[in-house]
Amino acid sequence: MEIFPAIDLKQGCAVRLSKGEMQSAKIYSKDPCELAKKFEDLGAKWLHLVDLDGAFAGEAVNFKAIERIVKSTRLRVEVGGGIRDEARIKEYLNLGVDRFILGSAALKNRDFVRRMTKLYRIVVGIDAKDGLVATEGWAELSRVKATDLARDYADAGVCAIICTDISRDGMLSGVNVEFSRSIAKASGIDTIASGGVKDINDIIALKNAELIAGVIVGKAYYEGTLDLKKAFEAL
Repeated sequence: MEIFPAIDLKQGCAVRLSKGEMQSAKIYSKDPCELAKKFEDLGAKWLHLVDLDGAFAGEAVNFKAIERIVKSTRLRVEVGGGIRDEARIKEYLNLGVDRFILGSAALKNRDFVRRMTKLYRIVVGIDAKDGLVATEGWAELSRVKATDLARDYADAGVCAIICTDISRDGMLSGVNVEFSRSIAKASGIDTIASGGVKDINDIIALKNAELIAGVIVGKAYYEGTLDLKKAFEAL
């Protein structure tokens, strides 16, 4: 299982939200590049980058910040937030981004996502509230079940699925292991759990869970409830 330290970008700063609400943003670093370097020093191999402004705007608002982060470390990087077309994927690819997270498009433009999986390393992001898929920076709630969407991509050739329980995201309330497993079982695809990670117990629980390939760690690191170095060592 892989640990993906997360940097969420809002106006060029590294922030964390509570339950995806933009007004709840708390700034943890005004220099995301230094933060990325620290993750690398702690033992990270991957970095999970999200353009929060881009998720709402549907375009790459924090492109320059992402460029600096990618070029400042040797970390493998996956990027999400506002990727709606192939041109944006190509721009990120040219920066050196390894994987591309499609969230809103995964629900609203499934043919596009399937086409992109044949050309690029695509990760599908499934963010859910009460089991239903949310899009557009979690501002819109659909009537589609998260497990049904996961099942729809079982044969699409995506690299992985990132599943987020919005109700727990940024709350340090403990990761929703059962939700993560339900997505993994529905899709048969490597699944990365996100939302609510608090401490090393969450890491261990996910490590022991069937089909869980990774976990995204954000607020637990920033608030000091998880020793990231020890978490890497535990795996």
